Amino acid sequence: MSDVRVTVQRDSEREERVVTTGTTAADLFQGERSVVAARVAGELKDLAYELADGEVVEPVEISSEDGLNILRHSTAHVMAQAVQELFPEAKLGIGPPIKDGFYYDFDVETPFHPDDLKRIEKKMQEIQKRGQKFVRRPVSDDAAREELADEPYKLELIGLKGSAADAAEGASAEVGAGELTIYDNVDAKSGDLCWKDLCRGPHLPSTRVIPAFKLMRSAAAYWRGSEKNKQLQRIYGTAWPTKDELKAYLEFLAEAEKRDHRKLGSELDLFSIPEDIGSGLAVFHPKGGVIRRVMEDYSRRRHEESGYEFVYTPHATKGKLFEKSGHLDWYADGMYPPMQLDEGIDYYLKPMNCPMHNLIFDARGRSYRELPLRLFEFGTVYRYEKSGVVHGLTRARGFTQDDAHIYCTKEQMAEELDATLTFVLDLLRDYGLTDFYLELSTKDPEKFVGSDEAWEEATETLRQVAEKQGLPLVPDPGGAAFYGPKISVQTKDAIGRTWQMSTVQLDFNLPERFDLEYTAADGTKQRPVMIHRALFGSIERFFAVLLEHYAGAFPAWLAPVQATCIPIGDAHVPYLTEFAAQAKAKGLRVEVDSSSDRMQKKIRNAQKAKVPFMIIAGDEDMAAGAVSFRYRDGSQENGIPCGEALAKLVDVVERRIQV
Repeated sequence: MSDVRVTVQRDSEREERVVTTGTTAADLFQGERSVVAARVAGELKDLAYELADGEVVEPVEISSEDGLNILRHSTAHVMAQAVQELFPEAKLGIGPPIKDGFYYDFDVETPFHPDDLKRIEKKMQEIQKRGQKFVRRPVSDDAAREELADEPYKLELIGLKGSAADAAEGASAEVGAGELTIYDNVDAKSGDLCWKDLCRGPHLPSTRVIPAFKLMRSAAAYWRGSEKNKQLQRIYGTAWPTKDELKAYLEFLAEAEKRDHRKLGSELDLFSIPEDIGSGLAVFHPKGGVIRRVMEDYSRRRHEESGYEFVYTPHATKGKLFEKSGHLDWYADGMYPPMQLDEGIDYYLKPMNCPMHNLIFDARGRSYRELPLRLFEFGTVYRYEKSGVVHGLTRARGFTQDDAHIYCTKEQMAEELDATLTFVLDLLRDYGLTDFYLELSTKDPEKFVGSDEAWEEATETLRQVAEKQGLPLVPDPGGAAFYGPKISVQTKDAIGRTWQMSTVQLDFNLPERFDLEYTAADGTKQRPVMIHRALFGSIERFFAVLLEHYAGAFPAWLAPVQATCIPIGDAHVPYLTEFAAQAKAKGLRVEVDSSSDRMQKKIRNAQKAKVPFMIIAGDEDMAAGAVSFRYRDGSQENGIPCGEALAKLVDVVERRIQV
């Protein structure tokens, strides 16, 4: 044996170690139970990897992002083994790790039933306890085809190796551009082969290292994500480093399910998506309409105060407009098919408002004195999302953007961007969102228009503007739209989920394509800079985010009914009807429950409807010209004079107080 010198890297600390030939990463990190893999020269390796002289080795903790992916991918293999032990005819698709879990696709004759998932999970627990080893084995393409001759989907992936496979949904977990490898699940005692799968790895050293997992659900999924392919059965699961983390995640999911905007939208009678209208096309009911109107009205007022001018544009346009803007070159797959009108002219439902706003700018000559010109619209757009990704109001086919396009000089650009981002964040805070970070999306080298120089200038300007906000700034390489870089405002809701909210995009390209000009102070014609800005993103999606953030219990200023008046008996109905009339005269949304239900049932109904306040009155209240003031949490103030109660309601609403 000879000496092997390696460097152990832990964050910024480096330690030189001398080991012997044949030493593995597992030997190097012996006793460190949280280490499940190693990164060697930047590549992830199994702990069974034998170290070579001069290599730099980093431990991969199970709780790190890479460690979680390895844990979840290994658990996906255990699930696939369990499925084939219980359903020998099942053919294997792919099984990659995903956010918070994993899935595996199977070709089976009969869709999985919930009882099947219970059986599979029990079998997984048996496999986990066996402590089978994950053993990596390089194979040639021909050898892999021979070994996996009964797995048609694996054979297809072998044929795609190094080309379309990396772009296929989840396929990069199976094959890549390099050598093929098969992972054998080997019995720890006998060394017998228990199961095998085509996989790039790495994996945990043993199934016994899997601490906690649970199967969640099954669903249909097209092979490799294409509707042209066969529909397979996908089983989703989750896996975590500890049982406590699994428990916390399941509790989080239960809370998220309670807050699901689709469920709350139905329970609170806010909106629906009728089958007769079509997928992704919602209608708002009266109560939902109130919330939406209040959201829009407040936004309109704030925009007017900040110098925006309102415009309106049609829902459809000739296709030539989107040829000019470039959308038909870059965005056609996301647009509804054309309608042929006026003797064969193609018309499209608009997916964007910006080309029409450009036409408004260009409708007459513009002077530098008019800039910055801030055009704003609640513009309804239509995007043909695939049926598999449509999700309630958060991923719809028809929605209304609170869309603004700002035209300014290059000299005004940085200041205008700064003011725009500040305006966006302040307005989001007004709606009750407070936890933000920013994301800077930069050029996709395969999908952009304009010069590299213009992109570099735009990106650096956005970076400087974002940094001024003092919020975390996260890079999003290649995530920009084809016409310019953007800042995305990301926010966390009440239970810690991240949502993308507002976007601010800097665009040197569309003004060029539309030949937009203004007359400068020296009389020359100059090209304006264009800023795209959607604050909510879409009204529908923002509505859904707020609905889930507040779990349906909107603050009083947004609530469809701000107070319900509850008479103790029929004799008290006229008294509270008069109170409600005075409240409505002050612009409040107050109702009287004059039904025949008992008082406690009326209180439960108001609580179920998540009404912020209940105004209760009986004989003593009438005699004193007062009411009892009941809050959402069940606390109550008695004997409040009617005028004081009205003032309290007005104050809470006007100051947008959350109670």
